Amino acid sequence: MKYWKYYLAALLVIGIDQLSKWATHTYMLPGMPGEISLIGDWAKLHYILNPGMAFGVELPPPYGKILLTSFRLVAMLGGIYYIRRLWQQHAAPGFIFCVALILGGAVGNLIDSIFYGIIYNNAPFGAPTPWFHGQVIDMLYLDLYEGILPSTWPLVGGYHLSLWPIFNIADSAIFIGVMLILLNQNRFFIHEQAHPVAADDSAAAQAHRDAETTEIAS
Repeated sequence: MKYWKYYLAALLVIGIDQLSKWATHTYMLPGMPGEISLIGDWAKLHYILNPGMAFGVELPPPYGKILLTSFRLVAMLGGIYYIRRLWQQHAAPGFIFCVALILGGAVGNLIDSIFYGIIYNNAPFGAPTPWFHGQVIDMLYLDLYEGILPSTWPLVGGYHLSLWPIFNIADSAIFIGVMLILLNQNRFFIHEQAHPVAADDSAAAQAHRDAETTEIAS
């Protein structure tokens, strides 16, 4: 299957992500009324719309959303090319798989941005066009912590912290792909670390042969 198996992995992420968003939009009410508990108050399903990037960060209207979506589109094309390039360079299969996870997650959220303003009519009020202004559907809610941090902690002590991220399958795939790369750098890039050593050994051997030739000639 060559490198196509990595594209299939990305397509699987996209399919699961889009199915989960369709189910959320179809069967759940937005906000608190539609909230479903999974693990007590710690993990829930919570339907919310994200108009921008991670954590709801937005670029200035009216064209900030178009710029963000265009950037995601360029990143998607770059990811598609990068996977094939990595395969041609005989990169570690695990590393290429992680890139496929990141690509699938990026495309999943890109679909929301491009089409959901039309499909689900969820473009923000005042958007110049529903195209490229769709809002991302998030539904995975982790209520990790909310309270005042201990005053003895340096820098952040005494401040109020609300740590309850809401994300989706696409975000999860991106996060998992990035974390696996960070945790497996020695395994994924060991061949790159070996190449400079081999090159140095080859150069040293060549220098030794040149020295021997010079001695014989003299």
